Formats: sequence, structure tokens, C-alpha cells
Amino acid sequence: MNILLTILLIIAIIVVFLLFLALVTKAEYSIERELVIDRPQREVFDYIKLMRNQEEYSVWVMKDPTNKIKYTGTDGQIGFLCEWEGKKQAGKGEQEIIGVDEGRSTQIEIRFERPFKSVGQTEMSADSVGTDQTLVKWKMTGKNKFPMTLFNLVSDSLLGKDMEQSLMNIRRNLSGS
Repeated sequence: MNILLTILLIIAIIVVFLLFLALVTKAEYSIERELVIDRPQREVFDYIKLMRNQEEYSVWVMKDPTNKIKYTGTDGQIGFLCEWEGKKQAGKGEQEIIGVDEGRSTQIEIRFERPFKSVGQTEMSADSVGTDQTLVKWKMTGKNKFPMTLFNLVSDSLLGKDMEQSLMNIRRNLSGS
């Protein structure tokens, strides 16, 4: 009986600690990754501005083979909408192009429904850094509600790793190697 009480007490202490940690963790998160691609800036921008191309480079889009995707509008333009629903890992949500700085960057709002409700913003930019070299920056920001603020403690390492892989996929797709 003492062992059971000890185990329950340890579990209660862990739960209280995690809730306290979630309470004192900032609600906002910001993750940014960048990569230089040996292609002209305009070619890179024209590729990253099209949301449909995420099927070729985004780790998150490619992760769930059950993912069903529906597109609405004109790709690469404000108002273009991508809705997705996956049964295994992708969850359910939508992303919408909310801003385009033609030739330079796109802003997208991501609205998650499953596995939990959340709204985030992403920006992908392409800046020339030399002859036929482009610096691609991908930034993701958002805000989580308690107790999901706990996720913010690990979001940079977890999501950042996927962003890095996705950027390498863009480089591979554009360079053909």
C-alpha cells in the first residue's frame, strides 16, 4: 500500500510541476530557419510562393499518406486556401495566403483544428545574396493557450528540425540534385 501511495504522490508532483511550468512559460513562440540555395532569387521565390509546392518539400505535408488536401483560389495570391485532413499524423486544418510581397515573400496563416486548436503565422522570404544565390528564410510565430504553452519549450528544436529538412528539400528540388 505504501508503494502505491508513493507512486501516486510522485505522479501528482510531476503533474503539478508540469502545470506550473506551463503556467510560467511564455504563450508566444517564434521559430526561424534559413538556407542559401544556389539558384536565382526570382526562381526560388516563384517556387516557394506556390502553396501546392509544399507537397514536394514540406516534411509535414509528406508525413501522412492518408492526408487529403483541397485547394481553393489562385495559388500564390492572397486568399488562396489549402485545407488538409489526415488520419495518422497531419491532423486537420487549413492555411491561407494572407500577404504577398511580390518577388520577395509570402505570409500564410495556419489554422489547426486537430490535434489541438491553434493559429500561427508563417513567412517565407527569398533574398538575393549573390549571383544566382538566394537566402530563403522561413519564420513561424504563434501563441499557445495554457497548458499547451508547455509545447513552446520544445517547439524550436522539434519544429525547427522539420523546417530545416523542408528547406533542404527545396534546395534539392530546385537544384535537381
